[in-house]
Amino acid sequence: MNNFLYKNKRFLLIIKRKFNAFIGLEIIKYPTPELDRRIKLLKHYNINVIIDVGANIGQYGSDMRNIGYKGRIISFEPTYEAFEKLCKTSKNDPNWEIHHCSLGERDGKATINISKNSVSSSLLESLPELKQGGPNTSFIKKEEVDIKKLDSIFDTLNVEGQNIYLKMDTQGYESYILDGAKESLKKILGIQLEMSLIPSYEGAMTFLEMTSKLNSLDFKLATIESGVYENVSGKLMEVDGVFYK
Repeated sequence: MNNFLYKNKRFLLIIKRKFNAFIGLEIIKYPTPELDRRIKLLKHYNINVIIDVGANIGQYGSDMRNIGYKGRIISFEPTYEAFEKLCKTSKNDPNWEIHHCSLGERDGKATINISKNSVSSSLLESLPELKQGGPNTSFIKKEEVDIKKLDSIFDTLNVEGQNIYLKMDTQGYESYILDGAKESLKKILGIQLEMSLIPSYEGAMTFLEMTSKLNSLDFKLATIESGVYENVSGKLMEVDGVFYK
């Protein structure tokens, strides 16, 4: 049983998050050490706005509510089916607003690859390593979506003077989002993003490359949350890095 759980960690996590989003709640007896560190950092920096990029169906926002975060959540999700579910997840939360677009390095239109499991969808093409991270990661269709620079819309979000935390879960597209947010980043305190040890998408930065990029933007690594493991070898493929100024 333990071997089954280990091999299917990513798939089971996806099912868990979808179930939590569907029922609208999750019972947590106590936070994991990783989650406890995230909570402490959010409190230490008095974060009261989370910009949630790559929201999918609202898993991250729901998780943040479940651990007691009461501030604003501003979510961005470009794909049609996921956005429809995100609407349902967030509809009873007056402090959670949603936007139907992607963020990136430019304003316009883009083509996104939709994966069977939805959460592996990306504006980048996949590498063979993607299939090692779990089932149903293959791309099954494409969809045209709106893409905007954070710098182009930042002033419309009404977050001036707030303590802002930028979360990105965009399957390798994080560096492009940063490129479109050069001015906005001056007003952001913290960043959480997926970082590749073994890239699964063409053009995605590696852990070391992204760390260097964020350091150059005055963000320093504060903690790491474990992520996806390769099914066969057990090698860690990606982690979530949390950076603060």
